Amino acid sequence: MPRLARLDAPGILHHVIIRGIERKTIFRDKADQERFVDRLSNLIPETQTSCYAWVLMTNHAHFLFRSGPLGLAGLMQRLLTGHAVSFNRRHKRHGQLFQNRYKSIICQEDAYLKELVRYIHLNPLRAGLVEGLKALNDYAFCGHRSLVGKGVCGWQDDAYVLGCFAKNKTTARNRYCAYVKAGIDMGRRPELVGGGLIRSLGGWSEVKKMRLKGMDRIKGDERILGDSDFVMSVLSQADEQFERRYELKRLGYDMSLVADTVARIYSIDEDDIFVKGRQKLRSDARGLFCYWCSAELGLPLTDLARKLAMTVSGVGYAVRRGEKIVKQHQYRLTDKES
Repeated sequence: MPRLARLDAPGILHHVIIRGIERKTIFRDKADQERFVDRLSNLIPETQTSCYAWVLMTNHAHFLFRSGPLGLAGLMQRLLTGHAVSFNRRHKRHGQLFQNRYKSIICQEDAYLKELVRYIHLNPLRAGLVEGLKALNDYAFCGHRSLVGKGVCGWQDDAYVLGCFAKNKTTARNRYCAYVKAGIDMGRRPELVGGGLIRSLGGWSEVKKMRLKGMDRIKGDERILGDSDFVMSVLSQADEQFERRYELKRLGYDMSLVADTVARIYSIDEDDIFVKGRQKLRSDARGLFCYWCSAELGLPLTDLARKLAMTVSGVGYAVRRGEKIVKQHQYRLTDKES
């Protein structure tokens, strides 16, 4: 059975899970974990991603991200590729490090944000890496430590999470700690790792029974954690994005045609888009080109970086510049007279 396409879009809450191939170790020691955290500390602000919870285990890791303007894929590609290269070089190994692709579950925020923060941060306790909440408070490679005030993690958005418990920080921390403690006896919570609606209803057999009774709006998807209306909304938006990209492909839009469209808008030669320099006209044109290639055609930032002889982070900045230009001037890729 073919795997489902990953769902991604700016500003969406994702529960991300990465695992070592064949459940093998992806962090052999503290140095591996520290290097991974250093990479996160650069990529999170650079991609404008928000991180609400995270934990590094031995052979897997969990994160709760809100995707930035370019979605989640760019962050994860750079994060995992960078770690795999570093890990293999350091430990003199070759081959694949991670199990297939990372798992990303889009989550309904109002129903699941607090639950997922707790679930993710209790991982070291459930796995026996630490004994008791006091030890968890001091576990360095988990977002829980920062939320309880035992450490500082500049790229973790503590304020947003604590704001879900109270406006006063002290009160919020106390309530958060009580909430985490109450979750210890809940176990592994399989309903929080995708398709939560279906699982919480008792599985597909129960869903079928409900449909026979006329309740046919039940919808489930392993890539989404939320109620039926939320699942339907996410799938509808994903279909719209897919249909848009399919239509552009049908019309012949590729990197070359995007460059032609941008050159017409700015009354410049196509080659000017690919010439290095900080001249405003060229920078704006390059930004618009990068934004349309990334957001409309879905091209990876790495492909654009190679084409433009830029760094991936440089392309990321160009995309954000292009997004602002589109919003300001209401440009449309398919409107050549813009």
